[in-house]
Amino acid sequence: MADGNGRVAGPRCIALVGPFASGKTTLLEAILARTGAVTRQGTVAEKNTVGDASPEARAHQMSVEVNIAETDFMGDRLTILDCPGSIEFASEADGVLAAVDLAVVVAEADEKKIPALQVILKALEDKGVPRILFLNKVDKAETGVRRTLETLQPASGIPLVLRHIPIWQTEVVTGFIDLALERAFVYREHAASEVVDMNDDDRAREVEARYAMLERLADYDDELMEQLLEDIPPPRDKIFADLVVEMRAGDICPVLIGSAEHGNGVGRLLKAIRHEAPGISDTRARLGISGNDTVLQVLKTLHTTHGGKISVARLLSGSVGEGVELTGPEGFAGRVSGVFRVMGQQASKRDVAQAGETVGLGKLDGARTGMTLGTGKTAPAQIAELISPEPVLGMAVASSERKDEVKLSAALTKAMEEDPSLRVVHTQDTGETLMEGQGEMHLRVALERLTGKYGISIRTREPSVPYKETIRGSTSVRGRHKKQSGGHGQFGDVVLAIGPLPRGAGFQFTNSITGGVVPKNYIPSVEEGVTEYLSRGPLGFPVVDISVRLTDGSYHTVDSSDMAFRTAAQIGMREGMVECKPVLLEPVRKVEIAVPADATARVNGIVSQRRGQLLGFDARPGWTGWDVVEAMIPESEIRDLIVELRSATAGVGTFRSRFDHLAELSGRLADQIVEKARAKAA
Repeated sequence: MADGNGRVAGPRCIALVGPFASGKTTLLEAILARTGAVTRQGTVAEKNTVGDASPEARAHQMSVEVNIAETDFMGDRLTILDCPGSIEFASEADGVLAAVDLAVVVAEADEKKIPALQVILKALEDKGVPRILFLNKVDKAETGVRRTLETLQPASGIPLVLRHIPIWQTEVVTGFIDLALERAFVYREHAASEVVDMNDDDRAREVEARYAMLERLADYDDELMEQLLEDIPPPRDKIFADLVVEMRAGDICPVLIGSAEHGNGVGRLLKAIRHEAPGISDTRARLGISGNDTVLQVLKTLHTTHGGKISVARLLSGSVGEGVELTGPEGFAGRVSGVFRVMGQQASKRDVAQAGETVGLGKLDGARTGMTLGTGKTAPAQIAELISPEPVLGMAVASSERKDEVKLSAALTKAMEEDPSLRVVHTQDTGETLMEGQGEMHLRVALERLTGKYGISIRTREPSVPYKETIRGSTSVRGRHKKQSGGHGQFGDVVLAIGPLPRGAGFQFTNSITGGVVPKNYIPSVEEGVTEYLSRGPLGFPVVDISVRLTDGSYHTVDSSDMAFRTAAQIGMREGMVECKPVLLEPVRKVEIAVPADATARVNGIVSQRRGQLLGFDARPGWTGWDVVEAMIPESEIRDLIVELRSATAGVGTFRSRFDHLAELSGRLADQIVEKARAKAA
């Protein structure tokens, strides 16, 4: 819906994204203060902001989840979703970006953060989300704005188009010039800027910068290009129209400047959002949604202490109220038990939600973050597939008290619903429950939530490496079990030929008995005894790649039994395996490490220091200035790889890995591993 001036009216949903510590939460607070949603602008340091209000966020003074806030600006309803900047919590934005109208990218003049900015801008480009860049902390910048933009431009796949230039007074930024409006403004602390006259120097700077902006816009508008070539001043309305059209089409990213801490530039940003951000009808068209049916996108899942599960959703079309039944890709998603306004950590009931609004919906048990839901009998087409990143770090978790095991399992399930990038797996090899995530802080925060919200005492430790063992030699051994005590005794006698198999062949049991020296009905018990022994070989680990053949034996008509032959087989294996030159096997994983190209050499060194074998590297497909390094690395060396990797890549390096093969390990390291396993078993 548009007003009389052609401006799109109605509710908007805006995402704040940007590198860690760029000032997103401060900007959210400044917006809420400027629009009257809060009476005083809080600060992250004072721990009194609407965003980052969770105990974990305040303890670490960083965003660890999406912060949700609502406000009104000049009659328009705005829902603002402040997304974490740390790469460890970056997947929080994936669900949000699926259905927002616009992303405001908060950045600063810091070259060290350019790789992180590129990661964020690439995600927006891939999803086709229109965006504006808010160059924050302009009052603290040590370089000029245009020089800063030249530095930031390689991070963006589309042109960064400067719309504001600063006004300097004795090396202090006191205001800005809006190149589209051709007006100068002086900042007022936490208040609207005031229009002032430009001096001759500022006017000259404005003319030059404005022409550069128009040249960039003309790359996508032939009519404007002709006007510039013929020195015809283009109408102001034409310039604004081009800025809007080209931003919404993803051709350009306009750049505004300011200081969120002091509330500078916030008013101009809000007006840009109001006049230039796409409306819900534009967003529907971008997402390919048609018709009048109710369709909504789940952006975030919350489990509140008293209100139960709340699904934060953007209503893309139709309306939704209490009692409405919704269907998702997995079938019936649930009946809405309440519609809520979400503001920071608080949720309050409200009335029916209309298209464009972002609300919390109560107790939709079948809804998950990233799902597209509707009121029809069949689910609407899914807007975006939410693909959780591969985990890069894990810890083994268990409840401190046995009585809390079920409680912990339920809490972990809820934690994964709230944070799809968190993964919980039960490992058969080691018998551990692993909680896996995106880094040290990610796992630490997840653990704090589990203990704080659910009151569970949890024990943690490093995950065990699933070592195996095998043999290099062969032998033939007799296993004999004979025991006599009043009544029936026990008697089992077997001869086993033990030998190695090729790597990856597993376990093979065969029988070459002739003449019935071991009755057929006892042979399965022999195999069972062998298998039980192989769960822990002479080095203390499961045995693989081995063949065992039953070649001979004897039995007693009265004293033989399944138990006796199972025990005889175990005795034979225990005595024979030590003669077969047992050797330790360690799991080796194939690893693909994605890093900025200027860090590739450092990463190669990290791989080598971790006993890794470099396979090569190549350009990362679709990423300018990035490489993918391929290597084989022992699993024991991957445990804290992400910590060193992030340190070497300005916090943006990541990797994915998969099991590749088992490799023999000998020498001092193998001896230490075996000794540790034996001490643990003692």
